[in-house]
Amino acid sequence: MRRRWSGLCVACLLALHALLVAWGAVVHSPVVDEVGHLPAGVSHWKFGQFTLYKVNPPLVRMVAALPVVAVDPDIEWEAFYAHPIYRPEFSLGLDFIRVYKARALEMFTWARWACLPWTVLGGYVCYRWARSLYGEASGVLAAALWCTCPNILGNAQLITPDLGAAAMGAAACFAYSRWIASPSWRGAIVAGMLFGLAQLTKFTWLVLPPLWFVLWLAIRIAQRAYRSPRDLAGQFAQLAFAYALGVYVINLGYGFEGSGERLGDYAFVSCALSGQAAYPRDAQPTANRFAGSWLGRIPVPLPRNYVLGIDRQKLDFERPWWSFLAGEWRAGGWWYYYLYALAIKVPLGTWLLIFLSLLVRLLVRGYGATLAQELVLLAPAAAVLALVSSQTAINLFMRYVLPIFPFAFVWASSVARALPKRHWPIAAIVTVGLSWSAVSSLSAYPHNLSYFNELAGGPRGGHKYLSHSNTDWGQDLLLLRHWLDRHPEARPMAFAVEMTTGVQTTLGQPIVAPPPGPDSVPPPHPALILGPRPGWYAVSVNRLHDRSREYAYFERFRPVAMAGYSIYIYNISLDEANRVRRELGLPELPG
Repeated sequence: MRRRWSGLCVACLLALHALLVAWGAVVHSPVVDEVGHLPAGVSHWKFGQFTLYKVNPPLVRMVAALPVVAVDPDIEWEAFYAHPIYRPEFSLGLDFIRVYKARALEMFTWARWACLPWTVLGGYVCYRWARSLYGEASGVLAAALWCTCPNILGNAQLITPDLGAAAMGAAACFAYSRWIASPSWRGAIVAGMLFGLAQLTKFTWLVLPPLWFVLWLAIRIAQRAYRSPRDLAGQFAQLAFAYALGVYVINLGYGFEGSGERLGDYAFVSCALSGQAAYPRDAQPTANRFAGSWLGRIPVPLPRNYVLGIDRQKLDFERPWWSFLAGEWRAGGWWYYYLYALAIKVPLGTWLLIFLSLLVRLLVRGYGATLAQELVLLAPAAAVLALVSSQTAINLFMRYVLPIFPFAFVWASSVARALPKRHWPIAAIVTVGLSWSAVSSLSAYPHNLSYFNELAGGPRGGHKYLSHSNTDWGQDLLLLRHWLDRHPEARPMAFAVEMTTGVQTTLGQPIVAPPPGPDSVPPPHPALILGPRPGWYAVSVNRLHDRSREYAYFERFRPVAMAGYSIYIYNISLDEANRVRRELGLPELPG
């Protein structure tokens, strides 16, 4: 009876979650990376090639592109050219938007809806794993944390691979946990298939092969959970078969494109694989450190563009990018960047449950699972966090640690054992934590991509601490379009927003509407204005904190409106402009 009611409750949670995600997918314009993902996904189906967007495996975008492929969109493929460094998928995406305009927005929405199964799968895995470890109440709590998490809601609205990687990685690790608890060939087959699918979502899960082997060996030796060396060898054979099956699934996902090519025949660009020094960005020549050696003669049992994608992604992590954290710009980043980002991007109610789960494990018996079970649960999350934190050349995207979320939710859900144990004080804290987390998250809906908790001042204050896809990824351009349609008096408007090169066509018609006349020109771009001037402006929060500081003076004005939480709209009068010009030591403008 308890299982029936908990299953019904989780089904309702997942249905409501899917509806919230589906509506958020309608509200927001395509973000920067989506512009490249969609044409890349279409190209995979149309040509059976995987050159475009090879820095991520293709599974998520291929699922997203399915409804778009059905209408056979006219994309200018002749503009495509293969290059080891350049990324032509973005120019193809912008051309696609320019051609189809409002119709393109519809196709992006279809693609986002096609990705709904990923987030439903993630919530279901959280429920099943938590239920198997801690009981029915914990399963419901884990599913509720997934369904109401602002970071899950925000990324589930997109066709980017981070949410799919979180869901599929959790599914693979759950299957592995079941296999390691009770080894069998059937369990190895399921784990191997899901392992391969996880590898097809994001390269983050390259941590799994060594991690799974180390966990299996350590647990078996520590517990002596085998009858003889022959039994241990049998389990090793099952694990090896799971790996082999995973490699087969990876090849299947790429259509066996270039599989079996010799290692020495690849043209690498990363310093690690090419063996050459770093060159100026976009000028890295190709080389191969394995060419001419015995290693170079070994055939690689992986698709060509899977290997080249790892190489191209590695190049990005070898060259320091400018990163922003708490008002500071730095070439490279900080080892604690993701810990800092998690502290202010995860609801405080969720943090309360995480700390409570740690406390009750230390002070109260009967809340945790066995040491082996919790090690298998927590080790993947720790490995992913350690991996991305070690890559300090790029500190821009908190979404890189999104795959750790399902593991954290399952672990924190153990506190729901307070209900069957009738530990009412703990149960009351659990209720407060979940309610606080859900209310805080949903108060920012549907703009969950810009969510920050109360420590950062909420969604309105978070841009002072993190930038780029953490706050402003171009998702609110459509909301800006709607605002302008309702306020014709706000024209002409100058703007400085994400995706400026494509903004005028992204929304179906120009945002900037110059007055009629043969000599009319759009209002000057804020970057070209020497100090404040009167007029209407739309400035995204990324631009407010741009490294050049050319838009910083807008922080001295009070915006009259916002598009989502990422674009501020200003109506600056002459008096206000002169006030700020005096503060900046600039000459006043004549009346």
